[in-house]
Amino acid sequence: MKRLYIITAFCLAILVCPPSSFSEAPATSEQAAAVEQPAAKEPNGPAEILASLLELRKNLKEQMQLSKKKLEASKSDAEKESLEKEISQLDKQLSENSNDFERIATGIEPALFAEKKPEVFSWKEEVASLVEPAIKELKRFTIRARQKTNLKDKIAELEQLSAAANQGVAHLEEVSVQSKNKQVVKEVKGLEPEWQNIQKRLANKLELAQRELAQLEDQEVSLVESSSQSVRNFFRDRGRYLIMALLTFVAILLGFRLLYRLIVRISVRLTGQQEERSFKIRLLYIIFQVLSVVLAVIGLFFVLYLAEDWFLLSMAIVFFLGLAWTIRQGVPRLWQEGRLMLNVGAVRENERIMMYGLPWQVTTINVFCKLVNPSLDTELRVPIENLIGLTSRPFDPDEAWFPCRKGDWVEVNGGSRAKVVSLSHEQVELVERGGRRIFYPTEAFLQACPANLSRNFRMKVPFGISYGLQDKATDEIPRILKSYLEKRMEEEGYSKKCLNLLVEFMQANSSSLDLLVIADFDGDVADICKRIERAIQKWCVECCTQNDWEIPFPQLTVHKAEG
Repeated sequence: MKRLYIITAFCLAILVCPPSSFSEAPATSEQAAAVEQPAAKEPNGPAEILASLLELRKNLKEQMQLSKKKLEASKSDAEKESLEKEISQLDKQLSENSNDFERIATGIEPALFAEKKPEVFSWKEEVASLVEPAIKELKRFTIRARQKTNLKDKIAELEQLSAAANQGVAHLEEVSVQSKNKQVVKEVKGLEPEWQNIQKRLANKLELAQRELAQLEDQEVSLVESSSQSVRNFFRDRGRYLIMALLTFVAILLGFRLLYRLIVRISVRLTGQQEERSFKIRLLYIIFQVLSVVLAVIGLFFVLYLAEDWFLLSMAIVFFLGLAWTIRQGVPRLWQEGRLMLNVGAVRENERIMMYGLPWQVTTINVFCKLVNPSLDTELRVPIENLIGLTSRPFDPDEAWFPCRKGDWVEVNGGSRAKVVSLSHEQVELVERGGRRIFYPTEAFLQACPANLSRNFRMKVPFGISYGLQDKATDEIPRILKSYLEKRMEEEGYSKKCLNLLVEFMQANSSSLDLLVIADFDGDVADICKRIERAIQKWCVECCTQNDWEIPFPQLTVHKAEG
């Protein structure tokens, strides 16, 4: 009962199980023996015990003398061997009697003064001692199947031997009948009783084995019934202990997690600052994680130890030893992950890192880390081991995270304009005017160096006039043309979106004097930039018409040489 009270108190301490969970623990074999057998009346003091030991020693010596006399008088080897074993056993009992007498008389264990043999540690023996309860339990589960198999093998062997014995007896009878030599017949007749005894003995053994097999088959139940019975027996005997051990394991883990959160909240309230991600809190988090796992495993072992279920305890020890042996090769990697979680590694929180060909902001480093790209509006949750081998850096607030955002108008490879309708770290989806959709892998999209028109853009429109206007081409005509363009933009409603407008002389071409219209526009009109470009060309022609400026065309001039 003391063992049961200890288990109950332990479970109450971790707030997991009711106090009566262990009330039906199976009694050990020693306890059962103590219940079934009445307690023997013990002597009152050492003197009576010593007298009893002397009386026992006297009886043992008399019995040994009697056995030695029988051994000297015996002529049978089998009887001599039996008597020698009996004498050896009596001698062992006498030695134990002497040790008991000395121990009770002195009150000290004589073995304390005996020379101790050096113990040699053998890991094979230690592992075998751990696995032994599990193997015994498995053997107990399969005992019926093994008995049935052994009986079938035994029956097959006995049938073979019985057939040979029958054949031998029949052959002896045949020889005794056919032989005319009386001496041969006499010898054969002398062999017949021995072989008949062998025949009967084998027949009896065969019949007994067949009966045992029949009894086992009669006691067999269906697989479903056997499985259900095994499950019931498991939960009745070991299931409770296993569940309590697992609940203890989980309760300790949760308790440490709640305690960690409580400490963090108290720390924040006392300091008045948000220190959840400070180095001290990170270090405390790792310590709590390691300590919670260690104590949870110890708690699981402790419950199974108090329950005295050596099968479950040995299986749990073997499991955790195997787990530790498996993860031992990952210790260097765990060290690197620990440095990352402490925020003292190559990758740190609130810094910029390159992954999957894109820049990311590291917002949280934990078992699973959070990476954010502000331009993509995408958040990734990646395991901490994926950050090993990478390096982060501080970033400027004005740094770009992606060439465009969703809804921007871009030009890819100097081609047609398209609107960005979908962005991710995997692909970019564009829609041209008219509805044609284009999909780019994000890496290919970045390699194409897209031009973002939604952040303002510049338009350059060349326009040529005749050489007959050479005297006005560099000053007067650009001024008049600019005034006309500003007027028309005001009329069409583009003036508010036009950030800058210039008309300059560009070059003297082969057939014309070229002017250049430079216009900077707000990104809001990026979707109609080609329409505005065509409008500027149109307004230049209208201005030339109003002012009678000749628009040239390619000409070929031929000079005739004087002869």
